[in-house]
Amino acid sequence: MKKTILYDSHVALGAKMAPFGGYSMPIQYSGIIKEHIAAREAAAIFDTCHMGEFLIKGANAAADLEIMLSCPVTPIKTGQCRYGFICNENGGVIDDQILYRMAENEFFMVVNAATEPADFEWLRQHLSAGTRIENLSEQTAKLDLQGPASVKIMQKLFADKIDGMKYYTWMKNHYKNIEMLISRTGYTGEIGFEIYCTNERGKAFWNDCLNLGALPAGLGARDTLRLEMGYPLYGHELDDHTNAAESGFTRAIAADKKFIGSAAVLDPSKKCRLLAAIRLEGRRAARHGDKILDARGRGIGTITSGSFSPSLSCAIALGYTAIEASAIGNQVRIQTDRQELAGQIVELPFYKKATGRMDIKKFL
Repeated sequence: MKKTILYDSHVALGAKMAPFGGYSMPIQYSGIIKEHIAAREAAAIFDTCHMGEFLIKGANAAADLEIMLSCPVTPIKTGQCRYGFICNENGGVIDDQILYRMAENEFFMVVNAATEPADFEWLRQHLSAGTRIENLSEQTAKLDLQGPASVKIMQKLFADKIDGMKYYTWMKNHYKNIEMLISRTGYTGEIGFEIYCTNERGKAFWNDCLNLGALPAGLGARDTLRLEMGYPLYGHELDDHTNAAESGFTRAIAADKKFIGSAAVLDPSKKCRLLAAIRLEGRRAARHGDKILDARGRGIGTITSGSFSPSLSCAIALGYTAIEASAIGNQVRIQTDRQELAGQIVELPFYKKATGRMDIKKFL
């Protein structure tokens, strides 16, 4: 297992460690529910140094990325970010990513840890001759500070004003006289930031956030937070055999351009199932691989993610179902290895009070 630059800090804080994406990562410190609530109501900080980062430059960079990503690339303005899929020729998802436009001909891409080497090679092979790609993953520390109190913490630590930052935008700001990249993004649904810097700066920033009241949070809380928002996790909701259109994330798919895999992604006949959100009646959670049954007991799909929801005090799940069985309000049952659980297909997000898109000035 690889270790992030904060591994020793996690051990010192008593974190429960486990393998994830090839790294030894913290699952929880004080407890998943406590860490989850901190992100929803105060501030939590996550070590996401395991993620991959690429820099892509060249006069044809935008045109090349337009062909390789499902999302529109050309309309992205400098200072903006956009979520999208990297697809294979069959429309399967190689990875999901966030693209930052750094300049007219320069882009910064953030990808998942487990897929980072393959992503880099795929992109490198499909870029035109004049476009350069550099893997910055080893030299880049990434931290996520999330929650309503994160805004005041960020403003205390950074020299330049952040009160003009909008959702899915980035800026360069100065922390201890060193310029760092920060974006108003994250995977919790709450207002928050992703911070990119050198490894040494990452250690100092982590400690400063803890001293200002941010609670260290692990992958357990990160998973419950993203699940409450209905955000996909690669390897669960997304993989290279899953048609991107089936995921339901239409905002990440441009319908008016050709990209690798678009023939399958934009063809309605290739979409055989849909990702459904299921709210269960009790606290017992469904798990990845559990079978989804309709009211008559017929198999209609499979669970991809499931957990107890700390914000809603019940179990929730995502799973792929047959299109004809995916209507909101349908009653379903989940067949686990121990019992059947009753549930209902509902609208996403499960949690509807998240602050992620709110005006940043409300939190200063």
